[in-house]
Amino acid sequence: MATPIADLRARIAAQRTDNPAMYGAVDFAIEPERLLTDAKNPQELIAGSELRAYPKVAAALLEDRALMERMAAYTMMGDAAADPYAALMPEHGFKRLVDMLVEACDKGVDKVEGAPVELITFIRSMEATPSWVDMKLVEEGARLQRVTFANVAPWAIRGAFIATFMNKYAALPMALTGTLSNKTAARRIKETAMFFGTSVLPGALARFGAGFKAAAMVRLMHSMVRFNVLSNGKWDQKVYGIPIPQVDQMPAGLISDFLISSKVLREGRSDFTPEERAQIELSRYRCFLLGLPEDLLAQTPRGIVDAWNARALSLRAGFDEATCGGLLRATLEADLIDTSTPQGQIRARLERSFAKVYFMQNFCDGSEKAAARFGVKIRAIDRVRAAAVGVGLMGQMRLYGAAAKTPVVRHLADQRLVGKVRGYLGSLGHAEFTTDATKYKPVAGVKPAA
Repeated sequence: MATPIADLRARIAAQRTDNPAMYGAVDFAIEPERLLTDAKNPQELIAGSELRAYPKVAAALLEDRALMERMAAYTMMGDAAADPYAALMPEHGFKRLVDMLVEACDKGVDKVEGAPVELITFIRSMEATPSWVDMKLVEEGARLQRVTFANVAPWAIRGAFIATFMNKYAALPMALTGTLSNKTAARRIKETAMFFGTSVLPGALARFGAGFKAAAMVRLMHSMVRFNVLSNGKWDQKVYGIPIPQVDQMPAGLISDFLISSKVLREGRSDFTPEERAQIELSRYRCFLLGLPEDLLAQTPRGIVDAWNARALSLRAGFDEATCGGLLRATLEADLIDTSTPQGQIRARLERSFAKVYFMQNFCDGSEKAAARFGVKIRAIDRVRAAAVGVGLMGQMRLYGAAAKTPVVRHLADQRLVGKVRGYLGSLGHAEFTTDATKYKPVAGVKPAA
């Protein structure tokens, strides 16, 4: 059951009193510029949104006031469990907070000497598994998603990451944290791949699994970003709201759900197959561990697509060269593959081309012109390279699909996939899941807080 909007607004306002170190200067009564709720004519809202190319979809969503109000509310909601812990940085220091969290994940929070109550609350909230979670279904979803991750993710992760930089209002925290550089962009891409790859390994999302720990580290990193940017005077709340709000966690956490759900609806179906349902439940539980509220975790194909689109409609369209353009270029130029060998150089060229075409097909409706408006130019050679990679990937996916249906080789095929995932994760190096405020960079056009 969805949280009543009055209760939700009270929880949002309470962030200021519950966590004054982080939110004491935030006025939650202010409606930021990023929110599209201020036009009297619905057509004005649609014209200013990221759904302007789909006026009928947008118009239908605008009629669902409960959904749109919920999206607007969660635009001002941080992480109630992780934020108070991150706000202890002045007292405990950046490294000590990370070390205590790592120990709590590895050994249990009761084993952490002098564990602050904020850490205990944080870990306990992650351990409070909702009644709707079926871990057998989650494990089955992970098994199914291993096929896609092992074969497609190494080629597509850059293209999916680019999609998070299409809007200046949502992308600003990444720009402020220095991700405009090639090196930092590569690190963030690898950390994203590490988290999602780890989460599909057997048992990874169990209490002492590597995926549980990675989720906690990601949450702390995001909360540290919130604390740092709200403290350094470089954040304009009247324009951007709060850094990395809950609705901005949706694209990364629910992208696979959205793509699966869109396919279901295109095929004229209203529900998932058992295999699709398992993958949806994997994502929903993974999002729970990442701190997303159940209000944003729809269960049906229509609910998932509507929630995704409602978030897009509530976010004012905006792409600027300083923020989005810089992040896109840094992401496209980031070195993700070892190019010290001829084979590595060839693979790097193929990967970049495939990532660009993947971005165009999945986030620009297959339009080269739309992709170019975001700074992603698709050349003829990119299409040729992407097609070559795609043929190979299609063959691999079919091979593993057939193996999964054959009792004799199913287990062996899955073992091979686990090995491929681990091998890919190993090639990415160590994921720190940290953020250093001393390396934050100013971004042109960003006004300091008043």
